[in-house]
Amino acid sequence: MIKATDFGNDFLWGIATAAAQIEGAANTYGKGVSIWDTFAKRTGKIKNGHHPEPACDFYHQYKSDLALVKILGFKIFRFSISWSRILPNGTGTVNQEGIFFYHQLIDECLALGLMPYITLYHWDLPEALSKNGGWTSFSINAHFNEFVLLCAKSYGDKAKNWIVINEPFGFTSLGYMLGIHAPGETGLQNFFAAVQHTAIAQADGGRILRSEIANANIGTTFSCSEIIPYTGNQADALAAKRIDCLINRLFVEPTLGMGFPDAEWEVLEKFNISHSTWRHKERMSFDFDFIGLQNYFPIVVKFNAFVPVIQAWEVKAKSRKKPYTAMGWEINADSFYNIIKQFAAYPNIKNIMITENGAAFPDHLINGKIDDDERIAYFELYLAALLKAKNESTNITGYMAWTLMDNFEWAEGYGARFGLVYTDFKTQQRTVKKSGYWWQAFLNR
Repeated sequence: MIKATDFGNDFLWGIATAAAQIEGAANTYGKGVSIWDTFAKRTGKIKNGHHPEPACDFYHQYKSDLALVKILGFKIFRFSISWSRILPNGTGTVNQEGIFFYHQLIDECLALGLMPYITLYHWDLPEALSKNGGWTSFSINAHFNEFVLLCAKSYGDKAKNWIVINEPFGFTSLGYMLGIHAPGETGLQNFFAAVQHTAIAQADGGRILRSEIANANIGTTFSCSEIIPYTGNQADALAAKRIDCLINRLFVEPTLGMGFPDAEWEVLEKFNISHSTWRHKERMSFDFDFIGLQNYFPIVVKFNAFVPVIQAWEVKAKSRKKPYTAMGWEINADSFYNIIKQFAAYPNIKNIMITENGAAFPDHLINGKIDDDERIAYFELYLAALLKAKNESTNITGYMAWTLMDNFEWAEGYGARFGLVYTDFKTQQRTVKKSGYWWQAFLNR
């Protein structure tokens, strides 16, 4: 059985969260409306009509929740700053109550000996900016830079670890192309505009943090999945290559100064030529101290001529008779290892941190206990794969489990439970799951 010490004494272990998913207090204490507050009011967009109020009421219970992080043995607490909590309109007037809340949160982390890792943008854009185009509008970059500068000046003297943007492909594709996440926009034109502005924001944010905060450790995070052709035929191989361009390469390569991977796919080349704001190769580049990888599942694809643009179709784990989580996501630790190695092959990445990894299962509270043995087995498999990659001289410096407690899981509402701690959303009572106690033992072996 592997132990935390097998990774070395300097390896960092943490837990990850996001403001919109845990804070609650969505319409109080001066906070402005976010796109998720608005999206939740649209019929049928979020399962069971759920909404991000009150979430886990972390805004009021942060001290006891941070105490749980400490008790479970983690060293890092990753959280995000709600843009609309400190800038209710996305720009202009500052909400001092919001500024004070994050001061309290950071101070409590430090008092407990926890390292705060702050994510600047974790998907909760202020609604006021969305009304003007959100990430599809070039003006978003100036507003984002204002937000980053405010955060850096407010907290940079005591918080040194920063993540600029969480999963840029996730929110641009789900929110601006497919419409299944906030703000619910669709179409390639919206998607590519959002991609361009997000890639710029990612690097701009890094530069602002670097200029404002002494001794800052600056990263950004990418969702990633190994893309596997369903068969060995050329059509499936080319389909997999197209999906890899989108999911794994679209944001990391501009960050590394390589530009978009347009030579690999004619659709990207077309937009590179025709899209007027696409040409910002130097501005999209920044030398991050670390790159965060967030992996949950591989994607198996086959060619499908009837699917517009990508001409590819995912073959689900269930139909392939593979093990899967409550989300239908394939459990495949070998694929986790493979995607780490894929990103580690880029010569300009200094360090890799796993900034999210975890699994949802249908947890049930029985006699005051949750025996989530499936989740424990999942972590054992994935941590073994992580150790294998690390032992092969891959410069992996830390791992953050997703997530502390069951929360508002975006379009899934409160039904998808990823937490190491069970949340009763009616009473806000917390119950540590068996997997939470497993982590406590793992980190203290």
